[in-house]
Amino acid sequence: MTSVIWIVVAVLSTFTVGYMGYSRYLSRFVELDDDRETPAHKYEDGQEYVPAKKPVLLGHHFSSIAGGAPIVGPITAGAIWGWVPALLWVAIGNPLMGAVHDFISLSGSMRHEGKSIGYIIGEYVGERGKNMLLWFAFLTIILVVAVFALVVGIVLNAFPSAATASLVYIGLAFAFGVYLYQLDGPFLPGTVVFVAGVFAGVWLGIQYPLALFPAVETGAYPAGTIVLFEFLGNGAWLPGAVVSADAILQPNVAAWVPVILIYASLASALPVWVLLQPRDYLSSFLLYSGVGGALLAIIVGTLLGTSAQPLTIDPSIGAYMGFFGSELAIDTRGITPLFPLLFVTIACGTISGFHSLVSSGTTAKQLNKESDARLIGYGGMLGEGLLASVAISTLAVAGATSAAAGGGIGGALPNFATGGGIILTSLGIPQSFGAPFMALVLVSFLLTSTDTAARLGRYMMEEIIGTRGSGTTTGFSTDLGSFAKGRYTNPVVQSLVAYLLVISGEWVTLWALFGGANQLLAALALLAATVWLANWDESKQLASTGVPMTIMVTITVLGLSWVALWDNLYQKLILGNVTALSGQISAVVQMGLAFVLIYLALSLVRIGYGNITSVRGGSEPAAEPSDD
Repeated sequence: MTSVIWIVVAVLSTFTVGYMGYSRYLSRFVELDDDRETPAHKYEDGQEYVPAKKPVLLGHHFSSIAGGAPIVGPITAGAIWGWVPALLWVAIGNPLMGAVHDFISLSGSMRHEGKSIGYIIGEYVGERGKNMLLWFAFLTIILVVAVFALVVGIVLNAFPSAATASLVYIGLAFAFGVYLYQLDGPFLPGTVVFVAGVFAGVWLGIQYPLALFPAVETGAYPAGTIVLFEFLGNGAWLPGAVVSADAILQPNVAAWVPVILIYASLASALPVWVLLQPRDYLSSFLLYSGVGGALLAIIVGTLLGTSAQPLTIDPSIGAYMGFFGSELAIDTRGITPLFPLLFVTIACGTISGFHSLVSSGTTAKQLNKESDARLIGYGGMLGEGLLASVAISTLAVAGATSAAAGGGIGGALPNFATGGGIILTSLGIPQSFGAPFMALVLVSFLLTSTDTAARLGRYMMEEIIGTRGSGTTTGFSTDLGSFAKGRYTNPVVQSLVAYLLVISGEWVTLWALFGGANQLLAALALLAATVWLANWDESKQLASTGVPMTIMVTITVLGLSWVALWDNLYQKLILGNVTALSGQISAVVQMGLAFVLIYLALSLVRIGYGNITSVRGGSEPAAEPSDD
């Protein structure tokens, strides 16, 4: 049987070559210069523009970009088409496309006052292109907030111990922020004490698991779980809740979703030093331990045979299971062609448009030195690729389930924790501790991504309205513009819309829309980078960003077209596989939104291409790259 270690070897090999070679070339290509003042120093305001130490900012950035998608996507793709196609797209596509996308988005924003990719493209193609991209990004942000809040609820329902541990580490993050920035405490001793506290929180969570409402199935929670609102019944009265073991939005999940959204709203409104920077730095140790520990455990377990079970690929996961996928996948999803659906399914493990918003939103406003962009931008995305490889490994060890093969969040997420727990036994960690720990790792990814997304949504709206500044407006005003971009009001509006999307019960629609919008946004971010480079200097080559952009536009347009025409129009409406009125309405909505996304993306590509050909053709002078 094939050992899981080959997954690790393949990814580490290509990632090492990419970072040591290609990222060094890209750093020279964009002329990183530590003598140039970064926006964090030039516009330092103690609120949004705050210079951060490299390890702190790397922790924030990695925590923010790494959500549930690089876990769900690779697990789903591996269960459908086999572990080899999933591995190849991660191992090759990540250093050549995803890491380039993140690094160039960060570098471009750094040279444009820490502004978003929408602002960058607007500098060169005009207000129409800027507003189209910003609205596209803002709508994508709402989908991100909705999806991540739902996924956090699912994980906390499956692993109540992670709920307690999450509360502990958020409390510690507040304390660490005060310690570091208000009391000016020494950095390294504080790190040791507070990181130890975070890991102690994992033990505390195992001892005192927490749920908000009773489980719908007897024995679903660990013994001794504290059910906070048991006196209010089984939670069937909660909006969108379904009292069924097969349902995604079970009462406990439905209760956690608004809690997460309220947390995201509050966290996104606070100055970055209060929670965002210290929390992401602390949680990065969880993330490094989870990803790095799993990779180390695979190596140790394979070489020394110390794991609870052999770390070999389960027979249910084939190397290649056909162009249209495994029989299990066909039974649950219908025809699933490898091209283009493999690439859209894996999504964030290889390339993600959401990362461009993080890179050009919060991260660019905190860069201490320009050279930090190489590790944080390019290296941070490689870290997400390592997470995707760990996800494939957990699938390989635990084996496929019908839920994972069918694209079900409910199957993919517990698979990650269960498989990860088995892998960590190689290091002598009991599975009873390893599985909840991996669940907490996953929640840490998701929580940081959720409130960062809400903060980014506010930035998008500020630029749409055309207001300069760092976002100090509270929003408590009769002026509609101030309300829309307000530090306190904008996240609330985002959260309310996200909550309505979640409780609609159409989470499958939500996930499909998120995936399509996210991948198209990656293509548009690469378009913005290509336009910037073309206007910077006519000697700048455009292949590093232009080729990935072309590939992503092609893949995503074809993928969304397949979802709209085959999955919805043909399967659900023409063949009548969906008879309920709500399902038919959902199919029509999915089709409409898919075509809107395609139209918006192709329109922006046309506008950007027109600018590039004009500049490189000599019909108009190239604009100087912004440096203020």
